[in-house]
Amino acid sequence: MEDFEKKLKITTSELEEIAAAAAGGGGGGENGGGTATSVPIEGEVSKPRTTDAAAITLHLLRKFLAIQQRRALAYASLRSGFSEYMVSGVESTYQQLCNEITGEFTDCSTQVRELESQFLKPYCFREDLACLLRAVQEQEKKKLQLTAMIQVLKKAGRPSERIITHEHCRFDKPMRHECVHLHEITDAAGTEEAEADAGYDNALKEAIKGVQDAVTSINDHLEEVRYEIAALEAD
Repeated sequence: MEDFEKKLKITTSELEEIAAAAAGGGGGGENGGGTATSVPIEGEVSKPRTTDAAAITLHLLRKFLAIQQRRALAYASLRSGFSEYMVSGVESTYQQLCNEITGEFTDCSTQVRELESQFLKPYCFREDLACLLRAVQEQEKKKLQLTAMIQVLKKAGRPSERIITHEHCRFDKPMRHECVHLHEITDAAGTEEAEADAGYDNALKEAIKGVQDAVTSINDHLEEVRYEIAALEAD
């Protein structure tokens, strides 16, 4: 019996592309809702037409929260599409969704990096907020990579429960073939299969825990952003 890693060899290019988008580049994007003293953001973050550092900071933080909302909607679409794929098995539809989600995550990442750079400009210079956005980016990357891993594992299924195909079996007569999957059941084979299942279960559990930890960290950072916005609005 093959070991757990070999059993897990499946087509994962579409999920790997999504994970790569967490740190990827790419232009384009939505229009940002600016304040009366700011230039609307189209594709990238432009310098607001004001020297009021507080107004600039408020504008950039609101834009950041809008981007995070886009990410949340993209995750919802990805989860929904994956659930439908697991039922229907239609690869082409899922591949199209993955391509769309990849583009969305790439654009969000690009815009957040631009926001981060704006916080380091002389007209704003909030290194603390630049670091905060960078920390969110790192956790978003981790979350996306682990989400892709979870989907890879669920597509593969537990080793002992995977459907057997007979494409490599030898057929000597119609409706009768020599099955290459038949083998003597021994204690060693049973132990090996149990170990493969345990490896799968642990990998899935660790990936899920990692996503939960990343989400907790991201939410903590977003709470800091909201406190900053509230303080700026109070002034």
